[in-house]
Amino acid sequence: QVQLVESGGGLVQAGGSLRLSCAASGSIFSINAMGWYRQAPGKQRELVADITRGGRTNYADFVLGRFTISRDNAKNTVYLQMNSLKPEDTAVYYCNANINFRNCWGQGTQVTVSS
Repeated sequence: QVQLVESGGGLVQAGGSLRLSCAASGSIFSINAMGWYRQAPGKQRELVADITRGGRTNYADFVLGRFTISRDNAKNTVYLQMNSLKPEDTAVYYCNANINFRNCWGQGTQVTVSS
């Protein structure tokens, strides 16, 4: 069984920073793309950023220049460094990964940005 566990969420003031981590564990023989999504109350889940195994990145327009995604393949872990946070970044952030050719989700971590 495969599991994705996120950490690093919390409460921060506008302009502050947070770093999210997501570690995959279990019976893993391949991890392809990994990424982060978010869902605010009353809104649909949306892509924040993703990264291929080779390190190619893709970002939503609303985080360009503020967030950075990275991964450590040896640790089966993906990170999201979030700088210059805004109140509109408040959401539950979900880790997503293609593991063993299956789409897997973490349980989510709350990020709250106060004004």
